[in-house]
Parts: sequence; structure tokens; C-alpha cells
Amino acid sequence: MSETPARTRAKARHRRRRKILATGVPLALVAAGALAYGTDTGVFGPGSARAASAAGYTAPAWATAGADGFASVDALGQRGTYGGRDGETVTVRTQAELEKYATAEEPYVIVVAGTIRLAPVGKEIKVRSDKTIVGAGTSGQIVGGGFFLGTGVHNVIIRNLTIRDSYQGVWNDKEHDFDAIQMDGAHHVWIDHNDLRHMADGLIDVRKDSTYVTVSWNRLSDNNKTFGIGWTENVATDITVHHNWFRETEQRNPSTDNAAHAHLYNNYLEDVPGTGITSSYGNYARGRTSMVLENSYFQGVNNPVIKDATASLVQRGNVFSGTSGRNESGGTAFDPARFYAYTPDRAADVPGLVRAGAGPRTSIGVADDQQDGAAPKTATTKAATTLTVARDGTARYRTVQAAVDAVPAGNASRVVIAVKPGTYRETVKVPSDKPHVTIQGTGTSRKQTVITYDNAAGTPKPDGSGTYGTSGSATVAVEADDFQARNLTIANDFDEAAHQSLDGHQAVALRTAADKVFLDGVIVTGDQDTLLLDTAAKDRLGRVYMRDSYVVGNVDFIFGRASAVIDRSVITLKKRWNGTSAGYVTAPSTPADRKGFLISRSVVDGDVAAGSFHLGRTWHAGGDAALDPQTTVRDTRLGAAIKSTPWSDMGGFSWKDDRFAEYRNSGPGAGATGPDRPHLTDSQAAGQEIGDWLGGWVPTAS
Repeated sequence: MSETPARTRAKARHRRRRKILATGVPLALVAAGALAYGTDTGVFGPGSARAASAAGYTAPAWATAGADGFASVDALGQRGTYGGRDGETVTVRTQAELEKYATAEEPYVIVVAGTIRLAPVGKEIKVRSDKTIVGAGTSGQIVGGGFFLGTGVHNVIIRNLTIRDSYQGVWNDKEHDFDAIQMDGAHHVWIDHNDLRHMADGLIDVRKDSTYVTVSWNRLSDNNKTFGIGWTENVATDITVHHNWFRETEQRNPSTDNAAHAHLYNNYLEDVPGTGITSSYGNYARGRTSMVLENSYFQGVNNPVIKDATASLVQRGNVFSGTSGRNESGGTAFDPARFYAYTPDRAADVPGLVRAGAGPRTSIGVADDQQDGAAPKTATTKAATTLTVARDGTARYRTVQAAVDAVPAGNASRVVIAVKPGTYRETVKVPSDKPHVTIQGTGTSRKQTVITYDNAAGTPKPDGSGTYGTSGSATVAVEADDFQARNLTIANDFDEAAHQSLDGHQAVALRTAADKVFLDGVIVTGDQDTLLLDTAAKDRLGRVYMRDSYVVGNVDFIFGRASAVIDRSVITLKKRWNGTSAGYVTAPSTPADRKGFLISRSVVDGDVAAGSFHLGRTWHAGGDAALDPQTTVRDTRLGAAIKSTPWSDMGGFSWKDDRFAEYRNSGPGAGATGPDRPHLTDSQAAGQEIGDWLGGWVPTAS
């Protein structure tokens, strides 16, 4: 994207309010990331899913989600935590059915539709790897028992269930080890949006070096020994605990023993006065635990935070209301942002957020037209066609473009182009008459499958018909609606230093000019003009949703007129070809009365000089004064590279006449509101959420 010359304009200001749409995603539900993608840590789950069902149930989009926090980190041969989304979706209503699928070797999404009473009381179903177990709405309940994850079990998600009532009448029960969820030596486990209560022993036990665990948005109540972590001499467990509601629980809230990294944030611990349960203590760091405890809310809790002399516990931003007794911290811990991206909510907001958002939700696990508790409606889903690409000739197609060419024009159903690991030096174009295409890397890391080329604006075309422009330089160009890319790298490796004779250095890695484009777990990397998010025409809508991804560049490297969301991702700032640090993250050219760019719950940082990058500048493509460019950056961690005046003019147009704003950002690059740094009010922010951008479209991995 090149700058336009200064022009005289007479542009009417269009200040408007848009209808508020609920996103259905809690604001702080942030997936993990890293500040740079070099080690490919903090990776989010891979993206293939089959929505077939032996019971006729089609999984909704949320059922294919991957974990956040430590459960999202690549380790031990596992790429994040995504459960059974690569398998069939089955619906169960009996203990026998639940055990059949939970203990199977194959991956499954298991939907619990109704109340299942386990026999004998205290039964813990042994869950095997690659499973998602979810409740259908609020009707999924496990009574009188729970789940056990043994040594080596991995990639398990337990969501939206009520697990309750194995209690045997003895408060400090030493005889009955009946837990809601117990893991011994498991890894990559996500426990999310459950209601856990009234068990004979623990609600959650993370034992025997279990690691890469995230526990989020659960209600834990009416219990004594609530949540134990660790319990060996090894310092091995990495765990994230966020947005949970501990209510009327006496001890272990949680108790963390010899955990290598325990990150607790935005939890709400409540001891209600005048009840039969009195808290003994809240968060406890034992042994050689390293704990970071931040932005949590403690209400009426006795001894809210305690630690052993051997443990390290760093506190920041917590609120203590009506608490008494020990409140301790000390030592040095770790920076969670080194492992994954996250944006904590303000501690003062936590009680309201957690009360409203924790526990099972009616909108999870049921079809849009299905009432809670009703039998799933019969549905059929046509299996996707898969075309496999291998550079070494071991598949039918050697190039990605050859597979795209094989997709029939007017294609009516999903075609997955499965690309085996390797570097594919080619340009790829998905034309407008080939919708419903997914290009997906099949490696264990998105760095293993790379599509790259080195065209730039001014590069001669091979047929001698002239030179490429900015948009024509794209390594991958997408013009077809309902496109998805997953688990791969798209790059433009144009060498700026070697081509100083060219007037511009615009070199696009990925160009989208379509609607309903879903970029899931990808790396898009270049220098100037890396990611062009466009529309098919000025009057056409082009919605893009990018999540759990990395975008790398330096000048205007996210630009265009699409309505695009970059969510739970890492935007990496890169030095210019001559080693200097200066650049612009976004350059929107948004039409009036349309949404522009939304960067949400992400990280913006890089190995560049402090105060050297703008968040964006206003681009009136072609000098069009009727455009109303927009970038909103919210709930995002900003590195020190971001300027204190983060927005910039361009081409004779002032950014102050357009739509640039921030909301609740954090990090050294964040700053207070002012004339040169506008922030949204809470009311304005309510109309600038993900749902407002996507306009009823729910991106679903396929």
C-alpha cells in the first residue's frame, strides 16, 4: 500500500452509534500466545475438525475451540489443547455410553445430554487422550462421581458440565477419594465453564506432575478440600487458573505445591457470612512453588493469601474486601506473558464478570433452534473433500495451486487442501468462483508448512506485461468467500536491501478480497504491507476473523478496507531493511458506515526500539475523502515500542477526523486517554466488540 498525495478534501464527519451485539465470549477469555513466533510456543490447537455424528449431532463452533493459558502451550509433543475436535461428535445419555466414548482410543467430542448418575458412587470414569466432554446447555450433569485422567493422558477438554454430589456425610473425609476431576500425570488439559460442588474429596486434583493445565470460568462451591495442585517433590506443573468463582469452600482454593509456574488471575473468592462453611485459607503457595497472583478479588476470606518460606509468590492488582488474617507475598516469580498472551480484567470488575460468566452456559452444546434438555435434532453434514499436497511427490498434487485448480468452479461444499510439511515456493490464488476452500498444514507446527514467494510492487511480471502492483504482489491471494487457512505460514520474503532501485517496497504475503475469511492458527510474515485485508469491491462486505495467529511486519503491515478482527494473536514488530526501528501497524481504508480493524485480546510487541511504532495511520485510498478509516485496539498488551501518540496522519488526511481509539490496553506501551490518544468509554466499547464486527457470522473451524 503506497501513500496517496495530499489532496483537498471536504469530508463530512460520520459519527454514529451501532447496534450492540453480544459476542458470547467473556472479555478476558484470552488464548495463549508469545511475543515472537521463533520457538512456536504459545501455539493454539490445530484446526481440522469433522462435524459428523453417530447420534446426528453437529458440534457448534465453540466445541472446536482450543484452550488458553498454559494448556495452549506447545510441549511434550502436543500442540496446544483442542480435545476431540478432529473426531466425531457423539451424544450420550447413559453411563455406559459415556464410558464407551471417554475410554476409546479415537478422538471424540462427547456431548452429555441429561443427567447421568454414576454407579457405584464415587466412580471416576477413566478418560483417554483427545477427548472433549461437554454438557448440552445446562442439562449435562454427572452425579455421584467424576473423571480420572491417568499418566500420559493428554489433550482433554471438560466443559460446561455440572459434576456434583459424591459427598458421603463426613466433612473432612479421609476414607472416600471421590473427586470431580482428578489427574495423575496428565498434560494439556482444559477445565472450563463447569459447576463443581459437594464432593467427598476434591473438586479438582492436579497431581503427580500433571502439567500444561488451564482451569477457567468454573464455579467451585460447597466443598472442603477444593482444588489441590502438585503433591510431588518434583517442580513440574505449569498451570493457569483464571476467572473461577470459589464460593463457600473451606480450603485449597487452590493449594499449590511445588508448581513450576502457577498463574492465578481474575478469580473471585467469596466467603458468605452466616453460613455453615467458613474459609480456612484462600490461595496457598507451598514448597518450591513459583506463583503469580494478579487482579483477583477476595471477599470475606480468612487468610486470603499464604505462602511457605520456600515458595515465591508475587502479588499485583488484587482487591481484598472484608478479609482477615494472613496476606503474604515474597520472592521473585515469572512473567506469564513469556509463555502466552493474556489481558487481565480489572480486579474491581471481577465479581460481576465471574458471577455472570462462570459455570455452564445455556448457549453451549445445543443447536441454535434447540431448547436445553431436548434431544438433539437429526442433522447431516456432508464430509469435506480432501486434496493432499506434498512437494516430494508422495501425494496427488505437488503444488498448492494445482490443488486449488482441481477444485470445481461453483464448489458447493467444503474442500480441504491438506498440505504436507515443506516449503512451497509459489504464488497461490483462490478465485472467486471457488468458495468453501480450506488450506491447512498437516505438520505439528505451523512453521513446518510454508508458502512463500518474493514479488513486490514494481517486480516485472514473467510474461513481460508490466510490473506487479501492491495487491498483485501477494504470495497467497484469496478472492473466494468462506475461505479458511490453518496451521501454516504464509510469507513474502522479498529482499528490500537488494532492490533499492524500486520505488516502493510493498510486498504482500496474504491478500483477502472476500467475505467470511477465517484465519486460524497461522503465521503471516513480511516487511511492508504484509497482510492486505480487502473486499471484492468498494460496495461489498468483506469480513475477516483471525485468531491465535502471528502477523509480522514493519510498515502498514495490516491494511485494507475489510471489516477484520484480529483476536487472541501476536503482532510482531520488525526492524526495517536497514536496521532502523520505525513503522505503522495498521493502515485502514474503511468505507463510511462500515467497521474497520479490531485488534482484541492480543499482544503487540517486537525487538525494536522503544517508542518507534505507531498503532496506525489513516489511509484514504486514492484520496477518497468519503472514507472513514477505523482501527480499535482493545484489551491488548502493548510493548514499549508503541509511541505515546500512537496514531498518525497520512496523505493530507488527519487521523483525528477518522475512527481511531483504544480501550483497556495494558503493558508499557499503553497510555492514558487524551487529545492525542482517545480511549473509548465503557458505553462506546459495548458497541465495539467482536460480534459487532462479524455481524451474525460465527466462524467455525472446518
